[in-house]
Amino acid sequence: MYRERASRLTGAVVWTNTPPVDGENRVLPDGCMDLLWNEGRLLVAGPDTRAHLTQGRTGAWAGVRFRPGTAPALLGVPAHALRDRRVALADLWPAADVRRMTARVNAADDPVRALEDLALRRAAETTPPDPLLGLVVAALDAGRPVAATADELGVGARQLHRRSLAAFGYGPKTLARILRMRRALALARAGVPFAETAARAGYADQPHLAREVRRLTGLAPGELVTRGQRREQVHPVAVRVEEDGVPLPPHRVPRLQLDTASGPGHLREQRVDLRGAVAPQRQ
Repeated sequence: MYRERASRLTGAVVWTNTPPVDGENRVLPDGCMDLLWNEGRLLVAGPDTRAHLTQGRTGAWAGVRFRPGTAPALLGVPAHALRDRRVALADLWPAADVRRMTARVNAADDPVRALEDLALRRAAETTPPDPLLGLVVAALDAGRPVAATADELGVGARQLHRRSLAAFGYGPKTLARILRMRRALALARAGVPFAETAARAGYADQPHLAREVRRLTGLAPGELVTRGQRREQVHPVAVRVEEDGVPLPPHRVPRLQLDTASGPGHLREQRVDLRGAVAPQRQ
């Protein structure tokens, strides 16, 4: 059974999952990376470009799922190095440190909370991720074209692609495809007909929706809607722009952030401080 809750780490989610002994467990792409605990081991799940399949007995799992673009700063490794991979944390951090961390999590009365504590401590010791990345995610998740997103954020197409590889594991077009697929599945699971889902999510038509979902997940939309899945929904991100901790009034918010924050649906808030260079100059 899969369960999740909001983490004490801003923007992250803590989840647990006990897959069935027999059968297939399919983890869909969502733009995120996870810190994992499974059978006494600490691992990292990189960003997926396709469904990740597991079969057979794998024991109970727990994880901290970081919102898109935030894990590389915390882990100290670019996202593209972990694309479509599951690796031991000891492959990324000093082995002696990971042994101590693993022992602490395994010995805890609540290993899931201990895993979350590990992520919180690491986040407190590292530089926060570039706030521009949150704006990229928000714009693409709102359906903005990649070229328009780059232009409105004041970055060139090549620079956006380079920064996306490091932050998300792939270019902004792939991230946009994954986020669009998540929006479509959320609509379909809410009972919206597939033709309307395709139009609202930004596909040319229903066959386009079906082709894209199958490319990313290996299944048709109808199959996914009727199956229980881990990571069933990735909530859109709303952007609140602050200066020195104080929210800016609407007339001072750049157009991209204002458009994104006023988009439809239930949006999760992200705090962005203008001291982090929200819209750098075009290079």
